[in-house]
Parts: sequence; structure tokens; C-alpha cells
Amino acid sequence: MAFEDSSYEGRTFEGIHCVKQDLRDREFSNCAFKKCDFSQSDFSGTKFLDCSFDNCDLTRVKVANGSFQDIKFEGCKLMGITFSNLKSKLLSWQFRNCLIELCAFTALEMKFTKFNDCVLRETDFMNLDLSESNFSGSDLQGSRFKNVKLARANFVGAKNYWIDPTQNQVKGAKFSIPEVLSLLLPFGIEIE
Repeated sequence: MAFEDSSYEGRTFEGIHCVKQDLRDREFSNCAFKKCDFSQSDFSGTKFLDCSFDNCDLTRVKVANGSFQDIKFEGCKLMGITFSNLKSKLLSWQFRNCLIELCAFTALEMKFTKFNDCVLRETDFMNLDLSESNFSGSDLQGSRFKNVKLARANFVGAKNYWIDPTQNQVKGAKFSIPEVLSLLLPFGIEIE
């Protein structure tokens, strides 16, 4: 296995193939992961601090009781991940050109998170704080927002979102035309 030690600092890992591996209870600080396949691996209890993931496959990884602080994801595939059971509830993340599908972000504080030019399909955002987050250029088809703080969030250039303003806090959020009209759907209003 590629990760025999329990702690890594300032390392770059490239082209690692760790499918269905037990990677629990490790610590990674200031590490970079490039073109790595971690699909279906178990990161439960693992801590990531100030790390970056570039073109990595994180399909169906387990992250229970783990911690992701100051993390950048670029061109990554994140599918079927339940981020709701992370140990750390205050997160600082950036996603760029990522595929995020069938994931759950629940009961987390994710202020200032960047989801730039991502595809966020069938993903649940519930009971969390996404104030001042940026979804510009992202496709949110089938994603659900419920009881989410979206104050001053940026949805300019985003598409296929469905946000009920009666169930979410959207004061000061930015939207673009014509997609902003989807905010009227919960009211049953006919627009001609």
C-alpha cells in the first residue's frame, strides 16, 4: 500500500492507485494529490489540512469523523460522498471544474466556499451555512437546497438550480437572468 505511515507533511503524491483501500486515521498536512484514484477507499478519521487534490477520483470515499480544512479540489470527481458526518463542521474549501454528484453536505459551516465551473448533480445542501459562497458557472441540475444560508452567495452564470426562497435565506444573493426566474417556481406564478 502507498500510505504505510500515519502522518505526512509537505509531500506530493502523483498517479497513486488506491482503490478500496483502508486509509483510516492518517494525517496529511500541506500535501498535494495529483491524478490519484481513491475511489471507494475509507478515509474515516483521517485529517487533511491545507491540501490540494488535482484531477483525482474520490468516488464513494468514506470520510466519517474525518477533517478537511483549507482544501482545494481541481478537476476532481466526487461522487456518492456523505460529507455530513465529518468531525470538523467548519470548512474552507474550493472546488474548480469538479464533478460533484450524489453527495450530501448537511449541518456544516461552509461560508465562502467556491464551486466555480462545477457540475453539481443530485447533491443535497441541507441545514448549512453557505453565506458568501460562489457557484458561478456551475450546473446544479437536480441539487436540493433546504434550510441553507445563502446570504450574499453568487449564482451569476450558474444554471439549473432550484432554490425555494421560503425555505432558504437568500438575502443579498446574486443571480442572473433568465435563471433567476426559477426562484418563483415555489409560488406557482405563471410567467409569460
